[in-house]
Amino acid sequence: LWVRADSFFDNGDYDSILPIIRLVTYLDPKQIDVYATGMWHIAYNFTDQENRADRRNIPIAVAFGEEGARNNDYTYELFYETGWLWYHRIQDNFPMAVTWFEQAAERKDILPARHNLLSHAKLRAGDYKGALKTWYELLEEAEKEMERNKSQRSNYAQRDTVEGNLDNLLIRLTQRGYFARENGWYDQGNYDTKPPFDVKFSASVTVTESRVMLVEGTWNVFPVGTRVKMILRDADYPNAGAAGLDWEGGDANNFSAPVGLTYVQDELFVRNRRFRKSIDLSRDPTIYPFVKDKYILEFYYTPRVAPEHIKDKFGYNGEGMTDSNFLNTEIRENQRVIYWKTEVTRDQILRRGEFGMEGVIPVFKTPNYVAPRVRNPEDDLVTPGTRRVEG
Repeated sequence: LWVRADSFFDNGDYDSILPIIRLVTYLDPKQIDVYATGMWHIAYNFTDQENRADRRNIPIAVAFGEEGARNNDYTYELFYETGWLWYHRIQDNFPMAVTWFEQAAERKDILPARHNLLSHAKLRAGDYKGALKTWYELLEEAEKEMERNKSQRSNYAQRDTVEGNLDNLLIRLTQRGYFARENGWYDQGNYDTKPPFDVKFSASVTVTESRVMLVEGTWNVFPVGTRVKMILRDADYPNAGAAGLDWEGGDANNFSAPVGLTYVQDELFVRNRRFRKSIDLSRDPTIYPFVKDKYILEFYYTPRVAPEHIKDKFGYNGEGMTDSNFLNTEIRENQRVIYWKTEVTRDQILRRGEFGMEGVIPVFKTPNYVAPRVRNPEDDLVTPGTRRVEG
């Protein structure tokens, strides 16, 4: 059966793989590779025409991973794979990633390098003290293992990797003022997170055609690396919260995405302090059915998933970031994030009723949004200086 599933995968026939995955794990619940591959298929391979994941499937993948871990609790593998799903695919509840990675670390068969991700997950969960503690423990273990088996080159690589990560974290925590905050002298020093930088977020969404949107906005940060999350979902989507979901509660016995629900998530890449992206949902009516009357449109940013050079200024919790209009300290515990939401109707998304009339274009924008001016090509001309004397 599993060999047959490989042929479906090679042909891109992912739908046909799912019944085989379910049947194989029913017949033999010790098939770890099938569980791991099944989670990956469900969470990553079912995408729309623009390669956005069908996130309605993620609770199913989580439930399947939990089942696999229960059936194979003697090994770290499915605990680790489920943790990776929370850490990399969901990127919304990092304490859950920590929980699963900790359970993986308790298993004796875990590979040494796989321990390292636990520290990174703790940082994304806001627990820098826990991350430091884990790095110190891993360094001690790596040095012992290196002494026990000096001929094994991978032991040296693991030791160097852990030491490098620990050194980098200590430097960054110092420069960002975390130790100063802990000891009460943050106000006296000149740390990278001071003063908070105003990102000046703004956004505009124009429904140009039925199920087609032009998303534009500003983000006052020059260095490359910012991605702003945009979500469009049913107003009554089950277990929905601000800029995310409760991703647990899926049914591992039903591999079909929930029918009649719409959940769109996209990442808006910032370049030259602006983002602009056309999102066409018209080619995937089964993934985005838009059968409800009301929807929520959200924009969200947290520095916890940002590259390190961005976190050098903003910090792990957003203490080096502010916004005159959209700074939010309520929707995520102990974090300063950027958040804006508005309500949208089905008629607006589908351009029906009054919104189907010529000249009536649905536009949703923050009050501070200003459309970019049309660039004058002469702005790009540079007139070189000259020593020539006029007259």
